[in-house]
Formats: sequence, structure tokens, C-alpha cells
Amino acid sequence: MSSTALPPFDVNTQITYVENPHPGWSPGQKTESTPDGKEWQEGEKEGWKVMYTDNDENPIGIVPRPIAFVSSVSETGEENLAPFSWFSMIAHNPPLVSITCLNRDGKPKDTLSNIRLSKSFAVNIISQPFVEQVHITAIDSPPEVSEWDLSGLTKVPSIHIKAPRIKESAFSMECELFQVIDIPHPDTGVATSFMVLGLVKYIHVQNAVLHEDGVVDPTKLKPVAQLGDISYSTFGVPFRIPGREMDGPGGRK
Repeated sequence: MSSTALPPFDVNTQITYVENPHPGWSPGQKTESTPDGKEWQEGEKEGWKVMYTDNDENPIGIVPRPIAFVSSVSETGEENLAPFSWFSMIAHNPPLVSITCLNRDGKPKDTLSNIRLSKSFAVNIISQPFVEQVHITAIDSPPEVSEWDLSGLTKVPSIHIKAPRIKESAFSMECELFQVIDIPHPDTGVATSFMVLGLVKYIHVQNAVLHEDGVVDPTKLKPVAQLGDISYSTFGVPFRIPGREMDGPGGRK
């Protein structure tokens, strides 16, 4: 769909938490016992499409996906910026994050080469106000072309690593290379991807996006996630469910 056919984005939308969708739910209660749950279950009547994963044409249903905007530096000093939607925090102690780089035609991305040589990189969290500046860096540019110049984003020095972080990012992490894991294809044994584990050494966070208790407020951070192809999303209607966290420090494992 052409962007000109879409309604304009309302940058002034105020995001606030609301009550969870089914506050009266009790353990063991069936999905179809609520009006929206019953409607959801009706979709099963349309049947299922079963897809064999041994091709590259499968839809990605794991959405939204967080995006790591990674800054790195080459051996000769070229500074690179690249977004990765194969990204997650994988451990709290030690604090580890992961990004996964594709191996296309035996040519790993510049980011991977830079990280292997410099042993470090920065992960910058993307927020709504500069999402277009991030999107432009996803082009396949040669190593000598600066994504920083294309984006118009601002470099600021890191404390512990060579790669600069992004001034516009309200949450950035300085990472040391912890491990690179080759992900081989089960049939050929050839690495199709490389998972990079980064040990977080320093975190930079703007006070403006913090709760009074020091925890990041997502409604203020306005993080952007990828939905596939050229589609992105910020928060729709965030809500909270009383009880313990699903995972993480102090939560259920």
C-alpha cells in the first residue's frame, strides 16, 4: 500500500496504561468465555495453513520484534550503523544481549566483521521521533559509505568502547563481544547466520524516560518494533495484569 493512501501519524497521541482486557478472569476459565475470546476462537473455522520451513517464503508471525540499532567501527576506522530485528536480552546476570547477522552468499554483514575485530559494539534503542532516520540505514551500502551521514543522527563518544552511541537514542548499551555462535544449516552444515552475544558494560538512559523509581517507562521511551517488510509499530494500548512478572529478575522462570 502506498504511504500516500494511509492516514497521517498522530505524533501528539498520548499513551497511558489501561486495565487488563479481562480483569474478572479466573484460573481455568476458557478463552471462549469472554466476548472477544469467543470471536477469536471463531477464526479456527477458517482452517489452518501448514507450511514447510525449508524455504525462504514463510511469513514471520513473531511480531512485534524489538530492534537493535547497532553502531560499530571497522579496523580502518569506518563507522557503521545497522538495524537488527533479530535481537533480544537473553540473560540478566551477566547482562547479555544478542543480535543475529545473516550470512548472505558467504558475505557476513559489515557489523559482524567490525564486532569480530573490535570486540565491541553499541546497541541503541529506537524511538518513534527518529524512526525514518533508522530506516534509511537498512540499505545495502558499501563499507566506505557512512550510514551516519545518511541518517543525520548524532554521534556521542562511548565510555568503554570505540564505537560511538547515538545521541538521539534515549537508551543505549555499550557492549563487549562475549561470543559469536555460528548457526549452521542442518542439511549443508554451512553457517546461514551468526548470533552475536554482547556483554553489557554501560547503559546510558535519559532521565526523561524514567519512572520515579528509576525504571524505564515504555510510554515515554516510545520504542519502535518491526512487524515485517517495511512495517513498524509503536505502542497501541499498553495494559498491566496484576501478579508476578512472567520472567526476569524476581519473576517466574
